[in-house]
Parts: sequence; structure tokens; C-alpha cells
Amino acid sequence: MIQIIGITYENKLEGSSSLNNVDIGKFKWYWVDFSEPTEDEITHLTETFHFHPLAVEDCIHRLQRPKLDYYENHAFYVTHILRIEEKEIVKEELDMFVGDAFIVTFHFSPTMEVSQVWSNLLSHQHAEKWDPYYVFYHILDKIVDNYFPLIYSLEDELDKIEDNTQNISMNDLMEELFDVRYMLLNLRHTVHPMRDLLYRMLNSHHLGGIKERREYFSDIYDHLLKLSEMVMSNREMTADIRDSYLSLNSHQTNNVMKVLTIITSIFSPLTFIAGIYGMNFKHMPEITWHYGYYISLAFMAAMGVMMILWFRRKGWFK
Repeated sequence: MIQIIGITYENKLEGSSSLNNVDIGKFKWYWVDFSEPTEDEITHLTETFHFHPLAVEDCIHRLQRPKLDYYENHAFYVTHILRIEEKEIVKEELDMFVGDAFIVTFHFSPTMEVSQVWSNLLSHQHAEKWDPYYVFYHILDKIVDNYFPLIYSLEDELDKIEDNTQNISMNDLMEELFDVRYMLLNLRHTVHPMRDLLYRMLNSHHLGGIKERREYFSDIYDHLLKLSEMVMSNREMTADIRDSYLSLNSHQTNNVMKVLTIITSIFSPLTFIAGIYGMNFKHMPEITWHYGYYISLAFMAAMGVMMILWFRRKGWFK
């Protein structure tokens, strides 16, 4: 579906759901939204707006890296919108062509950020104050603002894993931890390129509309810097939690091995004595003693107690 909205030279807001019925020349500036376009509608990018074939190709091939390309009378932007679905981060690409007199948005799936700004513009009483770069700013701002709930939800998951109030087994905790770590990695693959994109926009000499609203786009850049730091700190936290659980597991294993070693050390000499007198040699004088059996038991018990006391003195039971 293609929708168009524009501001005429009389500062009137007009819209249409078809490009065929609209005279673009009457607009001071206009916004065209390609939402889930068909193949026939995609041809308008080259036939109606005469965008560069490479930019159109980037629109058609999904999930390009966030980037900025300069053309003769406009700039082409690739951005990423993020969602969490079934404990996975889903990326959606939003492409934008922005010039002094137009903005064209292109996306293959319904986009809440574009819909919100579109409704905002339609309901605004002073639409003459808007222009393509102002629309562009609002869309970018909503895209970046919606990254924060994803970070916060992942931080909540990390807190649950760290506290482990439900006494979940360590194997299950490690699986959840690596799921969160993987989602943070996906998030970083979007946040860092978006941060670099905003940095390039702010330091470009080709984007006069960005310079006029530098403070607005600088605010988005600051948000992306904060997001980048949050992603890195949370990834470090996952590494710390992972190392802590591995250390705890190793400590528990060492304790078990220590107990087994103590038990083995106590029973080894007792087994040695029992093995000697369990041999079937004919001439063994001690076997004929009347109290030999009781003396052997008493000796083994005394040896066991002495070894326990010695291990305790050495601090093996601490």
C-alpha cells in the first residue's frame, strides 16, 4: 500500500492513498509511505521518483546494515527496527529517502514508528512547521526510543538469573544466560551501526537539513551512546555471572572430591588389613587367636578415629 501526504504552498495538509491521483508538483514538500508494497508499487521508486537503482536494490534486499548513502538531491538511509518475539530479537528494516522537498519511507512489514508519526502529522494543528527532516527526526527518535524497553527487559532477565529465587538448576540457568547473551549480541549489531550512522549524519557537510536541527539529532546520538554502553555493560554482566556459576560449580565439585578423598583415605588402610586376613594361606598364626577377630576390629576402629582426628586437625573438614 502506498500513502502520500503533503503540505501545499498554501500550507494546507492534503493526503491520498494513490500516487496516480496526486499532482506532486503542488506540494511544498510531501511524504510517501510504501508499506508492504507489491512488485508493481515498487516500480514507482524508479519510474516516478527516479531513485538510484542501487538504493532501490538495497530496499528490495532486506536487512542491509544501517547506513547512509548520498545522491544528487537526496540521501538514502537504512535503519533497523527491533522487536522481541518468543525470546528472540526480530529485526525489521526501514528505508528512507530524504530530500529538501520530500521524504519516502519503505518497509515490508507494518511499522508502528511510521504509523505514529503519520498520525501525529495528520492531527497536528500547525503542520506548516513540519518538513521532511522534522518527520525524519521523529521517526528516528521513535525507533531509538523503542530500543530502551528491549534493554530493560534483558536487564530484568539478568537480575532473575543472578538472584535465582526459584532455585532453578544450574544447567537451565546457563541456557537462559546464553539466550540473553545472544540477544544482547543481536542488539549490539544494530545499536553500534545506528550510532555510527548518527555520527556520520552529524558530521556530514552534505546534509543541510540535519545541520539546521543538529540539537535534535544530537539528542538521538546521545541516546544511542547510552544504549551502546548499556549493551556492553550487560554483556560484561553475563560474562561475570557465567564465570561465577562456573566457579561455584567447580567449588562444589572440589568439595565433593574432597569428601570422597577423605572417605577413601580412611578406608584404604582398613581395606588393607581386611585384605591381609582375608587371604587363604594355611599358616597364619593370628587366625587361631581366640580374640583375634575382636582385636582386628578394635584396631581398625581406632585407626579410623585417629585418621579422622588427624584430618580434622589439618583442616580438611572446613
